[in-house]
Amino acid sequence: MCRNIRTLYNFDPPATEQEVRAAAEQYVRKISGFNKPSHTNEEAFMRAIEAVADASMRLLTELRTSAPPRDREVEAAKARARAAERFAA
Repeated sequence: MCRNIRTLYNFDPPATEQEVRAAAEQYVRKISGFNKPSHTNEEAFMRAIEAVADASMRLLTELRTSAPPRDREVEAAKARARAAERFAA
């Protein structure tokens, strides 16, 4: 599951709220062991996602770097090339 969490910092354009929430959901799923919580645990699960997303968004807005922002398309192409090399038969 956590392989789906991607670096969200220092990209142009910046990470969206949806991307941050998706990463938070993956994190909560991983640490809880639930892909989909039971009805009894759903409220706690959703609160945890919101808390992690809020903390993540706050972190992303407070971090500073002198490095130029990375291009999403270039990074995606690099990742595809690594995957092709890694999974080549």
